[in-house]
Amino acid sequence: MKLKEIKGLGVTELRQRESELRKELFNLRIQKQVGQLENPVRTRTVRRELARVLTIARGHAGQ
Repeated sequence: MKLKEIKGLGVTELRQRESELRKELFNLRIQKQVGQLENPVRTRTVRRELARVLTIARGHAGQ
């Protein structure tokens, strides 16, 4: 997701997206351990998107 798209989400949508990203990151880590990870760059992009979501969520919480 782009930053504009993330900023447009509500608090509940941000929490839901955070949960989805955490699950995906967990699955990517498992795949890496087993040796089945096809796209290692995906781990990096998921981590960055999760950081963006958490940053925007923190901003919404302060309002």
